Amino acid sequence: MALKELWLVRHGESVGNVAATGAEVAGAEVIALEDRDADVPLSATGIEQARALATPLLEAAETPQIAWLSPYVRAQQTFVLGVENGPAIGQALTDERLRDRELGILDLLTWRGVAARHPEEAARRARLGKYYHRPPGGESWADVSLRLRSFLHDALDADARVGLVVAHDAVVMLLVALLTGMDEPRLMQFAAANTVLNASVTRLRFDGERWELIDFSDVRHLAELGAEITVHPGSPDVQPV
Repeated sequence: MALKELWLVRHGESVGNVAATGAEVAGAEVIALEDRDADVPLSATGIEQARALATPLLEAAETPQIAWLSPYVRAQQTFVLGVENGPAIGQALTDERLRDRELGILDLLTWRGVAARHPEEAARRARLGKYYHRPPGGESWADVSLRLRSFLHDALDADARVGLVVAHDAVVMLLVALLTGMDEPRLMQFAAANTVLNASVTRLRFDGERWELIDFSDVRHLAELGAEITVHPGSPDVQPV
């Protein structure tokens, strides 16, 4: 058996999302956050959002039989809270290849902080573009895609029909690109026009020849339960260009 449908869930709103957005709004250079990225938990709103994920899981025509989780706390919490009142998922595996993109020396900096403290990196990013720019000690989107290719090589042959991934915005975006065959220009255009919302569900289905995007960043379950819909596009490494 091989996967015929894949659900991609972004974690609920995290304390880091709130801190990063607050720093941007305040015009700060540094994001005030003590936890390392792997240990950042969900916010109170994120906990509510994660619990709402039980609804689409219960309403699904076929429940995922296997789940793969980012090792980061916010993704692990999202999965646990999402399934505690939802259907049982037979197998849940933590996979480090699903971790968030690593920002290296740009970690905890807003785009203003990058411009002020690492202007050479802001210039490199403007020249190379988001997909190929790799900050020192960090990863480019191309680097993340490489580890996600490795993950898909294993996951798509799983002994299950429906699988679930709980991870991060960049991971969701890049898995969609890899499965649907987007090249860099198409991916950049798609990413500029679409945001992976907190606790959103993205679904893809395999028709025997290709993967088709069925739903992208669906948050109807949040609206139905009155949970807040939050827009946090992730930690910006430099000012958008």
